[in-house]
Amino acid sequence: MPGTCVIGLQWGDEAKGKLVDILTANHDIVVRYQGGANAGHTVVIGAETYKLHHIPSGILNDGAVNLVCPGVVLNPPTILQEIHGLQDRGIVFTDRLMISDRTHVVFPWHLEEDRVLNDRPVNGENIGTTLRGIGPCYRDKVGRSFAVRLGDMYRPDFAEKVQRIVEAKERILTGFAGPDGFSPLNADQIVQDYQGYAEELKPYVADTTSYLLDAVEQDRRILYEGAQGALLDLDHGTYPFVTSSNSSGVGVSPGSGIAGRWINCVLGVVKSYSTRVGGGPFPTELDDAMGDRIRELGNEYGTTTGRPRRCGWFDAVAVRYTTRLSGVDALSVMMLDVLSQLPEIKICVAYELDGERIDYVPSHSDDLRRVQPVYETIQGWEQDVTGIRALEDLPAGARGYLDRVSELIQRPVAVVSVGPDREQTMFTPEFPLGD
Repeated sequence: MPGTCVIGLQWGDEAKGKLVDILTANHDIVVRYQGGANAGHTVVIGAETYKLHHIPSGILNDGAVNLVCPGVVLNPPTILQEIHGLQDRGIVFTDRLMISDRTHVVFPWHLEEDRVLNDRPVNGENIGTTLRGIGPCYRDKVGRSFAVRLGDMYRPDFAEKVQRIVEAKERILTGFAGPDGFSPLNADQIVQDYQGYAEELKPYVADTTSYLLDAVEQDRRILYEGAQGALLDLDHGTYPFVTSSNSSGVGVSPGSGIAGRWINCVLGVVKSYSTRVGGGPFPTELDDAMGDRIRELGNEYGTTTGRPRRCGWFDAVAVRYTTRLSGVDALSVMMLDVLSQLPEIKICVAYELDGERIDYVPSHSDDLRRVQPVYETIQGWEQDVTGIRALEDLPAGARGYLDRVSELIQRPVAVVSVGPDREQTMFTPEFPLGD
């Protein structure tokens, strides 16, 4: 039974959506299992560009069922906007989208909490929230008292629950921001709005856990789509500058409800360089003209927020760590074309911390902030590769770069991307995943 998982190995934005879209052709089911509307997955098909936040990237392939599982936190107006946008563009998925009744729901109070609390950065540095209420919703999920799951919105006590939560949240927000520091919460309006959302979402609501448990026993082919990147993992990333869920490979089982034994291939996705959004340590960051050039060449602006991304060289130390953490079998190197215009390219092969050379990622963000990257310099190939469709046709310098990345990470390269379109993707003979 083929179970494949696609995991971003950096700080997100590794072009996972494009890869999932391509791999969907070989799978029956595509699963989003963590994160929320803070994810931004872009899929380019010819002249058409699709930007997805909640809905799995497999939705554009009419042969696959797409699941939003319990590990996701759901913003109803956002997913409805996605649904309507896809329908307006002729995408038909009436029987191909299922949303778990166990998903926790983002409410207006979560957005207000996110905004108010984000005014209090960590040591003067923003943790990188998208202000979409994701963290506060996960916090309520763990706290339980103020949590609302999608299935709860169909229960007769929904209005009473919202009223109780609004009363409590207004006291909390007043304590943090004062009476004039947040937008008032109208419980009656919230109930009316969310009952409308619930009615519109009703055709898609299902018990995805039971569905998936049946699917694995029926040997159906399942593709798991990670959101964000493994370096943003809540427990194993650059804490506290992380997301609010387990975005590395360790999050697949709790988010989807499927045990790891059912996943037999983990594909780790990396850019040929590094990017990060928001605050937090970034050892290979280029805060100079080269960083600006990479940003413009790669169009490094957030899919969800539009924020300019911080850019730097490929960090093999960090990627080797997340590769091991996520149980990666092979690598997918994306956006190789961005490096094709540079005269020389650097790879971080180690760190120096307090005069000592190390080959691991320190567990404390303050220590990671102090490391100095140790670089290898590789001669650039300065040749347009966007039209190449076979790996053997890549310039020798590009093939050498990929070989060195593979050697440093100790995993084979299975996929290479040289542009945003489906057609600009090449698979190695050893991993014919795109066939």
